[in-house]
Amino acid sequence: MATVLLVEDDPTIRTAVLRALGERGHAVTSAPTAMAGLQAAVTDRPDVVLLDLGLPDLDGREVLRMVRAVSAVPIIVVTARGAEEEIVRLLDAGADDYVVKPFGGAQLDARIRAVLRRAEPEETAAPVVVGGLSVDARTRQASLDGAPLDLTPREFDLLHYLASRAGTVVSKRELLADVWKLPYAGADKTVDVHLSWLRRKLGETAQEPRYLHTVRRVGVRLAEPGAGA
Repeated sequence: MATVLLVEDDPTIRTAVLRALGERGHAVTSAPTAMAGLQAAVTDRPDVVLLDLGLPDLDGREVLRMVRAVSAVPIIVVTARGAEEEIVRLLDAGADDYVVKPFGGAQLDARIRAVLRRAEPEETAAPVVVGGLSVDARTRQASLDGAPLDLTPREFDLLHYLASRAGTVVSKRELLADVWKLPYAGADKTVDVHLSWLRRKLGETAQEPRYLHTVRRVGVRLAEPGAGA
């Protein structure tokens, strides 16, 4: 069972979600406005937040940024906007997952359980070390040659995913599915942009790589310097 905060202004949807999740054993509270939801997310410390985007007092995307600035609570965005570009923006802004209206209670319950599994601390997992690169999933900190790296949450997730598979070529489709949680291909530019940002912070370029090596028409491989050619 999880404690769930639902931020949704539509009373019909609120009632349906409260009933569906309550029947599945979750303890659900709700807030009808963005500001009430933001306060509840900070003070009540729920296990997961379900955040509608179409709120009356503030756009849900702004609420997402505000919550993410002060809390690491998993956030599932509830949206009627199913366009790929919009979903990518939401995930990059800090959402952990999304559901597109209309949705069923079983699907929502499954997504809640999935984000909570991903949020569980990896207490026994040692930092991933590749050459001078160290990536610690427990503390969500990474360093290069002893110097800390200033990474966004998405950059950290991308680096950890690649470092955990050092020496293996990972396709963009796989990155979209496992890092961005997008169940389809087609957003290759999103991956390319984040790889470019990550390379810059690692002090390298696509033309002169140290850790991140592009494999044409296949994907990308993270390897220790001198072992990636």
